[in-house]
Amino acid sequence: MNIQNKVVEASQVSVLDEMFSDIKPALTERQASYESSRCYYCYDAPCVKACPSDINIPSFIASIHNGDIEGAAETIYSENILGGSCSRVCPTEILCEQACVRNKEAECSPVLIGLLQRHATDNAQFADHPFERAPSTGKTIAVVGAGPAGLSCAHRLALLGHNVEIFEAQSKAGGLNEYGIAKYKLTDNFAQKEIDFILEVGGITLHTNKALGKDIHLEELTEKFDAVFLGIGLQGVRDLGIENEDKPGIYNAVDFISELRQAETADQLVVPEKSAVVIGAGNTAIDMACQLKRLGTEEVTLVYRRGTEDMSATKHEQQIAKDHEVRIKTWSRPEALLFDEDDKLTGIRFQKTETVDGKLIDTDEQFDVPCEAVFKAVGQTLTYPASEPTTPDSGSKITTAENFKTSIEKVYAGGDCTGVGEDLTVEAVQQGKLAAIAIDEQLKTEGN
Repeated sequence: MNIQNKVVEASQVSVLDEMFSDIKPALTERQASYESSRCYYCYDAPCVKACPSDINIPSFIASIHNGDIEGAAETIYSENILGGSCSRVCPTEILCEQACVRNKEAECSPVLIGLLQRHATDNAQFADHPFERAPSTGKTIAVVGAGPAGLSCAHRLALLGHNVEIFEAQSKAGGLNEYGIAKYKLTDNFAQKEIDFILEVGGITLHTNKALGKDIHLEELTEKFDAVFLGIGLQGVRDLGIENEDKPGIYNAVDFISELRQAETADQLVVPEKSAVVIGAGNTAIDMACQLKRLGTEEVTLVYRRGTEDMSATKHEQQIAKDHEVRIKTWSRPEALLFDEDDKLTGIRFQKTETVDGKLIDTDEQFDVPCEAVFKAVGQTLTYPASEPTTPDSGSKITTAENFKTSIEKVYAGGDCTGVGEDLTVEAVQQGKLAAIAIDEQLKTEGN
């Protein structure tokens, strides 16, 4: 069994697939052999401390070096069952690879841990799922949301012998991996292949098109199930706070990325031909800008109200934007959308900014950027259904205790919908796993 076991005929590869080929191609066997030999296999490995999901990095790299690909993959999956997607989307440049002791060598070049992790998870061949479930506990847990947090939680609960039912609002499972990651980062329908792999452990039933507050309700779930895990992510999108945002030509970047990831052909998308502006400073803004360039938009400008050093997108991501010839303008705040007499968007006006005593203020300077479309990527928010029981920080993010338990009896939460950690895929995976362990411990306590 291998996540990458489906071969796509060349004739089946669409134009979109060609446009969005893998931005970081996999290592060859020879490259992986050489790269794994560069690791010092540190006993007190700083890379492990920097990994949010606690993967034993020196161990899996040593397995690769010894030709034991299955052993390497099993080491990864034992801590991070979404190790394949994380190897593609995780910002290793600011986590494990930044911590690598090789950075202190004369070469100043870390071991390529992310690509080695991908090499192991892509090439391992298992006859069956690499982990066996514990004996059945007779308990059933509901997981709301089939994103990285929910999938990780469900898999760990299943391993511990519980039955799990996942309720997903969308028509497909995967969360951000399916709907929100740049198409050039997760290619070849990888998110769905990984989900198939996760579900093969057994004991997990997936229900799609089941939205919290509409098709399912928390009160009913807490009555029917022994515990509930909320991994509902962030569904809302922040506005710019200026007039006419609801007019044609102004789009939410997350919606466009979702449509792009689900599109089979380029003509299913409305793509600005000559110019577009993306407003934001995170990975979503970078993804949006780069994908527009790949789709053929001639001029793409990414604008941020502060400086590049304050951008939440890593320097690596910023470099990807530069490599795509995206123009980045900083210290600029959106002031007004510009339209012609026919109410067609013609551009956007910005107010130049600066910081004084740490506070962002406007200057006297303004400028206009002509464009056919504006894409908002200024952050996402939790949209918690009003029909459901409230949480301490409902409307912001769900507050949890150290064991990921909410203020509602039997209800736990993890991932982007909580205020724990950073909004990273690998963080969500770890929180889902730890929440599953906490749920298991609580159920054991109640059974005694």
